[in-house]
Amino acid sequence: MINRTIHPVTGAFGYSGRYIAARLLAEGRDVITLTNSTPRDHPFGNRLRVFPLSFDAPEKLVQSLAGVDVLYNTYWVRFNHPPFSHAQAVRNTLALFEAARRAGVRRIVHVSITNPDESSPLEYFSGKARLERGLRESGLEHSILRPAVLFGREDILINNIAWALRRFPVLAVFGDGQYRLQPIFVEDLAALAVAEGQCRGNNVINAIGPETFTYQGLVEAVGAAIGHQRRLVHVSPGLGYAASRVIGWFMRDIFITRDEIKGLMDGLLCVDAPPAGTTRLTDWMRANAGTLGQSYASELARRR
Repeated sequence: MINRTIHPVTGAFGYSGRYIAARLLAEGRDVITLTNSTPRDHPFGNRLRVFPLSFDAPEKLVQSLAGVDVLYNTYWVRFNHPPFSHAQAVRNTLALFEAARRAGVRRIVHVSITNPDESSPLEYFSGKARLERGLRESGLEHSILRPAVLFGREDILINNIAWALRRFPVLAVFGDGQYRLQPIFVEDLAALAVAEGQCRGNNVINAIGPETFTYQGLVEAVGAAIGHQRRLVHVSPGLGYAASRVIGWFMRDIFITRDEIKGLMDGLLCVDAPPAGTTRLTDWMRANAGTLGQSYASELARRR
């Protein structure tokens, strides 16, 4: 019989957290979510209890984590934008780790990023590195998962590349387009997270998929999958960012940030490690070609 201890997932109404929660529920676990989006519609019905992420009330956060076995943490922000920031996300996550320690949580499975570095000028990567150090210093047993790029039905990067290819006769590629990235299927990441929840000791895993693409190769692969191959034009990062700002203005979103472009071009979404996932992006795109990129995926709309 399964030991029905509590398994909280931060952000179970978001992207990766939703798949982790679904997998835990399918295994018969008692799952709760800690979220800033308590009124949001979700597919779990009454199978999942909802608690607020009370970062400003540490005692409440500790109470929410009472009786918890494994905490699965996906909480983060993609970019700085009122009213959220990377610095705020770091402070909040460290507060979550401290609450977990005080509540006696056995283990934390934490989603980070490839190539975290506290000395990085990019806040996404330096912030993730600071959190990894904070988790190590907490003394809690943990697994740290470092995905590069996620893909799946609700993803943003792959979907919006497809969206652009469906609508524009020409697509800009930043620089030479030869920097690499290693996407992992969101359900593969969820399976890895749940498996790590049952482990002992401390683990750090580069959560990458089985295929490595150059950025230009990725755009070409998306175009081939959906039947909309376009002419690619190599542009400077500055010009490419300016074009993305225009798209973002029309879509009321942030299409891509300067830091995201620099992270891509610096090769930070690629590591020298064996794959942790098995699902090939090229296979998944062919199977989902009819829906991929049909509508724009907005980061800000999700947060609203």
